[in-house]
Amino acid sequence: MPHAYNGMAAKDLREVTWQKSRHSNSQGSCVEFAKLPGGDIAVRNSRFPDGPALVYTPAEVRAMLLGVKDGEFDHLVPD
Repeated sequence: MPHAYNGMAAKDLREVTWQKSRHSNSQGSCVEFAKLPGGDIAVRNSRFPDGPALVYTPAEVRAMLLGVKDGEFDHLVPD
């Protein structure tokens, strides 16, 4: 696998398994996550599977997920 970096082409991450939420919509507009061999986590938009992938540390993803669980980002989406 090539060196993972922010904004890399997701198509270059062929050796990983992408996962989306079971709450994703049926049109395929989903955020997908993949754990990378070194432990970092890649994120991509399922509408553009070959497009850019952003790479985060486990601590960064943990902080974001805790914020989501706490409702810190609820104001970003309509009810």
